[in-house]
Amino acid sequence: MTTTHDRTSPSRRRRRVDPPRRGGSTRRRAATARRRRRSTLRITLLTALAVTVLGTAGLGWIYLKLSGNIDTFDGDGLSKNRPEAGSSKGGNVLVIGSDARTDGNSALGGGSKDDVGRSDTAFLLHIHADHKHATAVSIPRDTLLTIPPCKLPDGTWTTTRTNAMFNSAFSVGQTAKGNPACTQNTVEKLTGLRVDHTVVVDFKGFAALTDVVGGVDVCLPGDVHEKDLNPHRTTQGRLLFKKGEQTVAGQQALDYVRLRHGIGDGSDIGRIKRQQAFVASLIGKIKSNGLTPTKLLPLADAATKSMTVDPGLGTADKLISFAMSLKDIDLHSTKFVTIPWRYEGSRVAIVEPDAERLWAALRADRTVDGTDASGRSTAQASASASPRAEAEERVSGDGIEVAVYNGTTVPGLASNAAATLTEHGFTVTGTANANSQDHATTVIEYGAGLETQARTVAAVFSGAQLRPADGSGVRVVLGASYATSGSSAAPEPSTVPSSVADGARSADDDLCSDLSYG
Repeated sequence: MTTTHDRTSPSRRRRRVDPPRRGGSTRRRAATARRRRRSTLRITLLTALAVTVLGTAGLGWIYLKLSGNIDTFDGDGLSKNRPEAGSSKGGNVLVIGSDARTDGNSALGGGSKDDVGRSDTAFLLHIHADHKHATAVSIPRDTLLTIPPCKLPDGTWTTTRTNAMFNSAFSVGQTAKGNPACTQNTVEKLTGLRVDHTVVVDFKGFAALTDVVGGVDVCLPGDVHEKDLNPHRTTQGRLLFKKGEQTVAGQQALDYVRLRHGIGDGSDIGRIKRQQAFVASLIGKIKSNGLTPTKLLPLADAATKSMTVDPGLGTADKLISFAMSLKDIDLHSTKFVTIPWRYEGSRVAIVEPDAERLWAALRADRTVDGTDASGRSTAQASASASPRAEAEERVSGDGIEVAVYNGTTVPGLASNAAATLTEHGFTVTGTANANSQDHATTVIEYGAGLETQARTVAAVFSGAQLRPADGSGVRVVLGASYATSGSSAAPEPSTVPSSVADGARSADDDLCSDLSYG
């Protein structure tokens, strides 16, 4: 049987292929392209998401790290009888430089490592409501004043101390961090201004801050040796600073601001002048570097490692947000002054009525040169300054007891004010002369729980300032503003006395000008 085979070799057989459908190849290419685009888009989105997550996590980690650096002091130590928070959009920040030797600070400043320290430097920074001006008032460490009741670690409160040195308030708390709350209470008692925030920086924090900004430009009025920094040395020691301009950072910057002896009269007042020049230069350096979160983060990291603040600034975002709020204040509009003072033996006494005029000007948001920095328009300012006669028409003093004191040399002033109060239903418990007759403005002092009554009394005395005080009752201390304004016209806005304004320093002043007293 013969079998017929396909003579074509298997390797050469043609495979049968169906003819292609019209458009099939094009659709496949398009589908492939779409898959590739979707894949690329997914990769791009996933990459963007990853970057965003990592960036947010990184920023969150930084803020968490900064917040972990910050120590806060106990707000329970603040007085229960504080000045009322003002309606101004500005604020007041108390800055304290601590000379504590604890937590490694003795390596930079010498002294006992168990010393809880005092407020080696302190100034109250008033940020005017227009956020375009700022005034820093230095308070000498040796100033004699009244320290109000302050809370001790065991929960009890001290009694009021009069004629006490200002820097001793910081050590009342008897803890390693001192007692910033007591210093804040003291400043509020002194000024009648509510302190919105308090910041304490120790030696380490200060030195680290100057390193981060790349040094601070300063000027020395003369050569400075080791003996000038430590008068207990028996020899002159090595040269620390040459006369003239230079840049300092770290330990050298700390030596500069602590330098007291060997320049001028060797006083703390002279040192304050150089410290003001230093802070002005530091602010200038920070602003020139740029006030942005990116620039502020390394500054915040350095500062917060050795910083103690009030609970209101206890997180990194609050601290940086506060710093950013100062960005529109230029250097020329940042002024440094010192509380009006005179020597009383080896201590410093406050000069009145100049000091009260300074506080009154700040409460009214007047700058050192008399500018209205309240941020209000002229029409708004005029509307708010209503005459006393109009205020009296809506005042009812029924059930409110008031004592009246004449704080001026004008005779009969207390009797006149008492008669006005009686006409409006107040019960006047007595009239007398105040302890001093140099009050510039009228002050309404009130005991605990009597702020509402004090406000009613203040409505009779246009321009009067409210001030919490020890003891009970409401007291009117009449000032020169009442004596000159009569019974109907509002007093002129307070101005900074020339004794203060003439010695003011702007943050953009020449580095080498006015560096020491004496």
